[in-house]
Amino acid sequence: MRDVIEGRVWVLGRDVDTDQIISGKWLTVIDPEELKKHVFEIALPEFAANARPGDIVVADENFGSGSSREHAPQALKAIGVGAILADSFARIMYRNAINLGLPAIEARGVRALFEKGDPARVEMRAGKITNVRTGRSIPFPPIPHHLLDLLEAGGLVETVRKRLIAEGKAAPA
Repeated sequence: MRDVIEGRVWVLGRDVDTDQIISGKWLTVIDPEELKKHVFEIALPEFAANARPGDIVVADENFGSGSSREHAPQALKAIGVGAILADSFARIMYRNAINLGLPAIEARGVRALFEKGDPARVEMRAGKITNVRTGRSIPFPPIPHHLLDLLEAGGLVETVRKRLIAEGKAAPA
């Protein structure tokens, strides 16, 4: 994880559930290359074809509600999303994203800060989100150190793998 994340914004509304992020019909797909072709295919049909690595998803309240499937954050990570910013998250989506090494930042008022295509700057340690086009910014609460550690390691699996290697209980890949 980078301390500063910059990218072009894609804007969504409120109550974007996991079926809107990746439809349930793709739940048998485990290949990230295939999954990323179907991200937001109903909610934002142009996203999969036009998203670029580092792009930032900005949503209103209750992002990622619905089922607890990991396919939603996996697909977002596979397509190269740099961060998800939302006024609020469904708790399971928030934690699934962090566990996969995908920054998920809750900041009240973030959706109102951006229009589609705006350049965003997220300062992870400073707790600040800025719309580079307008210069407007808002703070966000500090991310707990243990979650920052997960993000920096690349997610929960990478954290455990590195710990096992350090303890001599696993060989480096």
